[in-house]
Amino acid sequence: MTGKIDKRHIGGCFLLGIICLALALLPGCGPEPPRRLKIGDDAPDFSIVDLQGNLRSSLQWQGFPVILRFWDTECAYCRADSPIINRYFDAYRDRGLKVLYVATPNETADRVNSFVADLDIGFPVALDEDGRMTADYQVNMVPQTIFISPDRKIISAMLGGVGEAELQELLGRYLK
Repeated sequence: MTGKIDKRHIGGCFLLGIICLALALLPGCGPEPPRRLKIGDDAPDFSIVDLQGNLRSSLQWQGFPVILRFWDTECAYCRADSPIINRYFDAYRDRGLKVLYVATPNETADRVNSFVADLDIGFPVALDEDGRMTADYQVNMVPQTIFISPDRKIISAMLGGVGEAELQELLGRYLK
């Protein structure tokens, strides 16, 4: 078979080339990964039922500064700084401050209720059972505290413990 080109060979190579091209382009055909949230972005909308059965939503709290705290009961920082956040809430709730603790999906209602009772938390606490809110806010580690301005912009996202100085620096201008 010298000098002759086998048409089956050309057809097979052509088909193989088309398949390779399709496979190379395939990853670009799927949905784009979610864009990372940044400071200044609009905060994702949320709607979640708290431990008392009340619906809490971003739309209800529009026009107010908001602290969202993603946490779990095994988090040492969460236990250590919850009294600080509780006192800050008590001092500024009459000026419009909203706080929502969101327990991550790995938690149980019993453990969350025990944590809330132990620390005498006076603001709403919710259990993110389906993980939707945790995913929407792109929380991968706890504690993560998201600060939201009255116009629903992300002011800051802090990983780890939070002190009164940080709370005042980030939210003080909205609570005069």
